[in-house]
Amino acid sequence: MVCGLNLPKNDIFISMEIVEIFKKRYSKNWKEDIFVLWQLSLPYIWRLVAAVLCSAMLSGVNGAVAWLIKPVLDSLFIKKASGFLFLLPFGVVTLFFLRGTFAFLTDYLMSSIGAKIVRSLRQGIYSKLLVLPLSFYNETSSGSVMSKVFNDIETLKSTVADTVKDFFVSGGTVIVLTIVAITRKWDLTLMSIIVIPLIIFSIAKFGTMMKRTSMKTRKLISKVTIILHESLRGMKIIKAFTMEKEMTDRHENALTDHYRNTMREVRINAFSSLMTEVFGGIGVAIILFYGGHLVISGEISSGEFLSFITAILMIYTPLKRLSRLHNDFQQARNVIQRVREIVLVEPERKGGIEKEIRGHIIFENVSFLYPSARDYAVNNINLEIMPGELIALVGHSGAGKSTLVDLLAGFWYPNEGHITIDDINTRDLSLKSLRRHLGIVTQDMVLFNDASRANILFGRPDATDEEVIEAAKAAYAHEFIMELPEGYETKIGEHGVKLSGGQKQRITIARAILRNPTILILDEATASLDTESEQKVQKALERLMTGRTTIVIAHRLSTVKKATRIIVMNKGKIVQQGAHDELLLQGGLYQELYNMQFASLENKEK
Repeated sequence: MVCGLNLPKNDIFISMEIVEIFKKRYSKNWKEDIFVLWQLSLPYIWRLVAAVLCSAMLSGVNGAVAWLIKPVLDSLFIKKASGFLFLLPFGVVTLFFLRGTFAFLTDYLMSSIGAKIVRSLRQGIYSKLLVLPLSFYNETSSGSVMSKVFNDIETLKSTVADTVKDFFVSGGTVIVLTIVAITRKWDLTLMSIIVIPLIIFSIAKFGTMMKRTSMKTRKLISKVTIILHESLRGMKIIKAFTMEKEMTDRHENALTDHYRNTMREVRINAFSSLMTEVFGGIGVAIILFYGGHLVISGEISSGEFLSFITAILMIYTPLKRLSRLHNDFQQARNVIQRVREIVLVEPERKGGIEKEIRGHIIFENVSFLYPSARDYAVNNINLEIMPGELIALVGHSGAGKSTLVDLLAGFWYPNEGHITIDDINTRDLSLKSLRRHLGIVTQDMVLFNDASRANILFGRPDATDEEVIEAAKAAYAHEFIMELPEGYETKIGEHGVKLSGGQKQRITIARAILRNPTILILDEATASLDTESEQKVQKALERLMTGRTTIVIAHRLSTVKKATRIIVMNKGKIVQQGAHDELLLQGGLYQELYNMQFASLENKEK
């Protein structure tokens, strides 16, 4: 079949190939954006070729309709050929059948290409998002990213399905019908197309306006998405602080701004069509006046004139469509520009040394400054941690404790100094090798809307069911999981909403146990739990810490006292270090923290 070619089963781009397409051509030149669309369409080139062939056939059928009017009218009204009258209905039905068939095939093929490009592009962007550094997410709203991935990229489907289709179909039809008109009466054709430069000028003018307006619309719908996303995530807080009206007003204002800008787009499109209609009307008026004069004077036949006028009138319909293509293309260019805002962000480094890690960590003259900050988060840190050692980090909020462990995990890199693990600079270790040996349990318990089993398997996807159960038992999670309606297959809801705080934390600990890390990082892992839950979680953590290099951002006194060393931080610097009893004797900041946070807990524990 000419128009029924099939693609290979695996027709999705390799994700990073999509990234390269956008990186190769980064310019405000419209030719570069066309190049991007062309590159995105290349995997479906045969389907595109089939669609173009079908559109060419459709244009040919449209031309045939205009061309055949003269012989039909001459045969019927001049030659009075009655036999031709019986053939005419079959000819008309055949033409319209072919026209409908080729229109259907063109629509289907172009729509499928658009849908495939959107699917591939979304997959590529998602894959890119997974390799971007944390700095990107610190500076970019997740709602804005979602708006680009869903709202903006969807526009590309319309561009390919409608805009590109109309370019081939309408453009081909205009060419074919112009040829028909010229063959009928070339001087009339020249008179009729005198208004086309005016149409082209108005298209260019409105297209510039549309590009600016469309970009603003994309940003405004992104704002709406951000508000919705944040509202869904913070619904409990909204209700707790009775902020329903305020949030409703904020969302309504954002929707109103988006509506007004969308209507501006509608006005630009509508006014562009209006100008095309006006100029087209001027051209038709000229043709009717001059052509009518030629018919009356006997220079051309009525059939010839009707064939010509039909071709001209049929030209203006696709010409109006072409007038909207420029505006639609400007919208697509805005999408390409906004997608580039993600694609051109440098990903986390890929390569490096692959190595089994024992857990010997050295911070040497390490200083780090966040991009938007003025003061160092950590400043001139020198610290050596031996394999199997338990280190507790304590200090006031903002002292740099979490930053220090983020640097160790490769989420950030020092501005000065370096960090080594087993005598290898973390910059030289591959991130896969580094993080494969890390287990992280934080106060912010990240769980997915999936089964308990799937959430634990996040630690090691290839683990067996027996290993998952053993990890859950070690984390004191097996008992409550078995009490769930479907046991390990029970969906726990978004962010684990169906579980208590202690249960959620024990799931994350089971995940870390299953990973079996060499280096364990516990960042305020029990800070948000009640006393009963904290005790169960603490038991699970003590099992998890056994035999591993462990860094604890301390909250519980028993953990602090069991640490091999306690590192006291203040304003990004290490101000004290040593065992619990030693530090109490030294006085200073540790004793202050102990009196503020730990003394009452110690009395309770006694």
